[in-house]
Amino acid sequence: MMNNNIITKIGGLAILLSLFLFSCSDVLDKGPDGKISLEEVFQDDEKTAAYLNSCYLYIPAEGHNYFFWMRGPVDWSDEAWDTDAEAEPWITSGQLYSGNVSAASHFNTQWADNGNGNYWVRMWTGIRKCTVFLDHIETAKVKSEANRSRWKAEAHLLRAYYYMVLLKFFGCPLPIERTAYVYTDDFSTTERSSYYDVVKFIIEDCDAALASPYLPWRITTNAEGYRFTKAIAEGIKSRMSLYAASPLYNEGEDHWEEAYQINKAALANLKSNGYELYNKVNFPSWKDNPDVHLPNDGAKLFNEYFSNNMGFESNPTDKETIYQTSAGQDWINTEGIGAVMGYKSGSCPSQEIVDCFETLDGQPVLNLSKPYVDEVTHLQPNYNTANTLYDPQDPYANRDPRFYASIYYNGSKRTCFWIFDETSESVENYPAKKGYRTRIIATWAGEPQTGRHQTTRKATRTGYFLRKFLHPNSGQEVVTAAHARAKVMRLGEIYLNLAEAAAEANHLDEAYQAVNAIRTRVNMPPLPTGLSKDELILRIRNERRVELAFEAHRYFDVRRWHKPDETLEKTDRWITAAHITRNDDGTYTYARGPVSKERLCYQNKFLKFPVPLNDVNIMLALTGDNWQNPGW
Repeated sequence: MMNNNIITKIGGLAILLSLFLFSCSDVLDKGPDGKISLEEVFQDDEKTAAYLNSCYLYIPAEGHNYFFWMRGPVDWSDEAWDTDAEAEPWITSGQLYSGNVSAASHFNTQWADNGNGNYWVRMWTGIRKCTVFLDHIETAKVKSEANRSRWKAEAHLLRAYYYMVLLKFFGCPLPIERTAYVYTDDFSTTERSSYYDVVKFIIEDCDAALASPYLPWRITTNAEGYRFTKAIAEGIKSRMSLYAASPLYNEGEDHWEEAYQINKAALANLKSNGYELYNKVNFPSWKDNPDVHLPNDGAKLFNEYFSNNMGFESNPTDKETIYQTSAGQDWINTEGIGAVMGYKSGSCPSQEIVDCFETLDGQPVLNLSKPYVDEVTHLQPNYNTANTLYDPQDPYANRDPRFYASIYYNGSKRTCFWIFDETSESVENYPAKKGYRTRIIATWAGEPQTGRHQTTRKATRTGYFLRKFLHPNSGQEVVTAAHARAKVMRLGEIYLNLAEAAAEANHLDEAYQAVNAIRTRVNMPPLPTGLSKDELILRIRNERRVELAFEAHRYFDVRRWHKPDETLEKTDRWITAAHITRNDDGTYTYARGPVSKERLCYQNKFLKFPVPLNDVNIMLALTGDNWQNPGW
């Protein structure tokens, strides 16, 4: 129906074509090749609907769908080390870790595989298509005014989503496109608006969507699966108001009260329209099955939530997920323990993220104001002296239930079909289904199957394997129980957005209430009362690390919390691992050490993605303005 390959007429001018150049008649001119004009499209109900459907094509898949089946921002933050960084140094993680990237060779310009990559061009293409739709929908011939209203709302919301992606990754001033540009426009007058003003435009689009009485709060049928809803509008407003108030983007202005008000309203509106935290174990495979190997209901609940997809129903089991992407996460099981044929372990959790999980009494393991004595290399933990439950030589006992639901560690168990050679140290005889065994995970250096190793792709780099998102029985020959789709927006994030904005705006009681709701659902005690504002903010930031671990929030959080002139040296330069020794008597000695050499993607310029070099040159020629981010 639609000619989506519009990047064809002027070789190499991708951003120009996707953002500005094509007039409406150029995109769909009727001619010998059979194309039709936009005027004809919007004179037909079905063609109008099809055009809107094409506006959905640019949503990033996220999750595990980055190039080479990686987790992208998760691997590029201090949460994890990509197992392919040494084995496949030419891929994005390897190039970032070595610092061997430029504006012409960065992830953003390299890869469009798996629904990700080249975000600059893809998002602008999506924005332009949405704007063209909005320019025509009021006069389009449609059979139902209800559809007109809903379709218009979806286009507003899709445009807001694409702008959100651009701001998250690039963070630079952007032009606001209220009406579609055409070829004959004078681009020398193009103005780029501030981060805050673009966020206000995003919120304006979201409010336009929320005003439609025909845009639903939840999708309730599979036939409409993955269409946008009012809940997504509230989620975008919540997230982007928080970002606009953060130090990297606020240009010295205080927007926290505004972010607090927006988040307070968003949470209230979502709750009043049926959204709630996933708060009980629902499925027998988690509730009653000893093969799940999780120590308590909090851990079972958390693992169950991320191991299942949201349902498109009026009364779904999962009422927390606001949006999940439609792309499948892993067609060949390329992540975690027992990936098919030992392919690769994928994202290996860092010692830094393990250190963030509190003990069951609610005490942090480290002193959050200065977690490491050696603030760069992280080899000397600065322990919280008030914590009496943590033992560095028994480090995985008595931890937050979300730790057990999110990470496989030395000594944890997993029941699955294995084709590895089995050793007495790593396999426990267990009367399970035929072909299945319960494996005791061993991550000490030298263990032949699951131990820490620098180059073997099935091994762990860090002494840990990812568990979050993986069904308890995922792995070899159980491909159908692999990864749930990526939950890219959920109510848990909204609670934490509100907690942060409330604390920053001096509404401390409401900050407590929001963060404690997150903790209570996994049976963690509430935060201690009487914390100062700065202490409370530290606890809320740590709660984000724990609750949102491996969901691609940390990469953006740690950047937006920095000022524009700072570096990422204290968080991203060195990533550490558990260095575990197996003693002759079967006990273990625990230490920590670097995963590999330092990462060189900690400099100031890595606070933001580079705009692709070719597109920078095009816009410089057209506008006389350098659109590139600092340092690139």
